[in-house]
Amino acid sequence: MHAIHLTAPSLDAFRRVVLPDPEPGRGEVVVRMKAASLNFIDVAVATGRYPGACYPLVPIADGAGEVVVIGDGVDTLVPGDRVAVHPKALWAAGRPSQRTGRTMRGVNLPGAARELAIASADTVVKLPPHLSWEQGATLPITATTAWNALVAADIGPGSTVAVLGTGGTSVFAIQLAKARGARVVATSSSTAKLARARAIGADHGIDYRATPDWDRAVLEWTDGRGVDLVLETAGAQTIARSLEAVRHGGTVFTIGFLSGSQAPIDLMRIIEKSIRLQGNNTGSAQDLADAVAAIAAHRIAPVIDRTYPPDRLPEAFAALAEGGSHFGKLAVTLDFA
Repeated sequence: MHAIHLTAPSLDAFRRVVLPDPEPGRGEVVVRMKAASLNFIDVAVATGRYPGACYPLVPIADGAGEVVVIGDGVDTLVPGDRVAVHPKALWAAGRPSQRTGRTMRGVNLPGAARELAIASADTVVKLPPHLSWEQGATLPITATTAWNALVAADIGPGSTVAVLGTGGTSVFAIQLAKARGARVVATSSSTAKLARARAIGADHGIDYRATPDWDRAVLEWTDGRGVDLVLETAGAQTIARSLEAVRHGGTVFTIGFLSGSQAPIDLMRIIEKSIRLQGNNTGSAQDLADAVAAIAAHRIAPVIDRTYPPDRLPEAFAALAEGGSHFGKLAVTLDFA
C-alpha cells in the first residue's frame, strides 16, 4: 500500500512510501482510508513540539474510510461500512489511563495518511449517511472534544457557552451546543469569521482585537452572570480572561495551547468562583459515538474550509501552522493514484 512518512520533525520531511498491506487479527478490521483531517496536534508532531512522537511515522491522527476486511470475532461491522477511525487506538470506553491516553495514531502509532489502516473494531464508529468522507474525517478529535466539553458542563436548553476562535473544535462546539438548546458567543479577530459563526448558529460575536477585554463583553452579554462554559482553545494568553468570563460554578474546558502552555493563574479566582477547570485529551471511541449520534440526529454538517490532495500535504500543514486564515477544518483526500 501507499502511505506518507514524516521522516523527521520538519514540514519539509514528508515522503511518499510503499508499505506492506496490514492483516487483521482477532477483533480487528482493515479500513481503506478515504480522507483525513488536520488538528494542531498534527502540526505539533510535525514540528517536534509534541512529546513521544516516533519518527519516521505515518502522520495525521484523524481519518475515515471503508471497512474492507474483518478479522475473526468481529460481528458489529461488515465490509462496506463507512467509518471514522478513532485516534486513541486503545481507548474504547471508560475513563482514561496513562496507557490509553498516550497511545495515539499519528504520534506513536501509524496515522491516517495511508491507503489501508488496521484498527480494533471497538475503536471505529459508523458514519452518518449524510456525511462525505472528508466530513467524516473531521469527527474523531474535534467532535469528540467539543461533545465532551458540553457534557462536562452539563450544557442544555438555556445554557450559555463561549467559544474562543473559529477553528475546528470551536465550530463543532457551536453546532453541537445549539443542538443541545444552548446560546453561544464566539470570539474572533475577523468580522468575516464572526459572520460565518452566526450563520452556523452562534448568537453573538466578539471581535477580540476591537474589544481586547472580551471577558467583560461576555459578562455584559450574560447580564453580569458569566457563561456556563468557556471552551478554552488558546492557552496562556487567554486563560485569565476565561476565568473571568465563566460564571460562579461554571466550567473552563481547556484544550489548546496556541498561545503557549504555561501561564500564571490566580488560584483565588478559581476558589472564590468555584470554577471547574477541566483538561481534556480527546476522549474514548464511545464518546465519539455519542457525538456522532447527535450529529446524525440533527444532520449537522461539519465545516471544511479547504481540502488538499496527498501531494500537497506540506502546504496543508503549513496553512494550519500559520493559523488565522481558515474557518473550521482542513481536510485531505487520500487518493494515492
